[in-house]
Amino acid sequence: MERGGSSLEMPEEERQVGPVPPASLAADGLRKSSWGLLLTGIVGGALVAVYAVATPFVTPALRRICLPFVPATPKQIENVVKMLHRRRGPLVDIGSGDGRIVIAAAKEGFEAVGYELNPWLVWYSRYCAWREGVQGSTRFHVSDLWKVTFSQYSNVVIFGVPQMMLQLEKKLELELEDDARVIACRFPFPHWTPDHIIGEGIDTVWAYDMSTFRGREKRPWKRDTSGSCCVMEGVLIPGLWNLLWKAETDTKANFSVCEVLWKNEAMWC
Repeated sequence: MERGGSSLEMPEEERQVGPVPPASLAADGLRKSSWGLLLTGIVGGALVAVYAVATPFVTPALRRICLPFVPATPKQIENVVKMLHRRRGPLVDIGSGDGRIVIAAAKEGFEAVGYELNPWLVWYSRYCAWREGVQGSTRFHVSDLWKVTFSQYSNVVIFGVPQMMLQLEKKLELELEDDARVIACRFPFPHWTPDHIIGEGIDTVWAYDMSTFRGREKRPWKRDTSGSCCVMEGVLIPGLWNLLWKAETDTKANFSVCEVLWKNEAMWC
């Protein structure tokens, strides 16, 4: 071993070991940050997708009158079709869900329309109608049933709940023509007397003919083509239709109805 000014040489392995360059730490941190952003994006996108799909199904439960989606059973559909035997004219399903009733009616030769608040169910109904080959005689709309007029339909089907049947009864009584038939499933109307009943339990179906309900007498008024006026004994009375509907739920409107009739010299009230 030499002595003097020369220093001892370090082994090759020890010379290579040293502090990690800052560039390597930065690259590693960038990779971790990228994975974190990707994971956050996937979770956020999944939550948005779940929200978009689930909201139309959950929202009805938050309304004053909850009309949840419960698919019609095969027996219920069969009983509805029986109630449509020998019937003619356009058909509407109020709260059409996945379109089963509308599609079944179309297969029986009806021009059938469905109104449903859930857009996902409406799109699915359209797909099912196309798959069953009846897309030409069916239509589905995203709409609130209380904002739709049903006067143009001769056959009305409703899968309702008890909380809505009284209000719907009043609405249909005002809007439907005398040759119309209303078919209620699961729950009957509170005041109307059914003309026909078929099925048992949850498959029970009630049919109400408006001509029977009105004693087979024509109403003294009918709705005109504009949708807001009434024709009574040949006299067109602007604004009366909406007042007649309002009078059913608001006692303060009764005077307004008589007022309109008085101004038009139609002493009906």
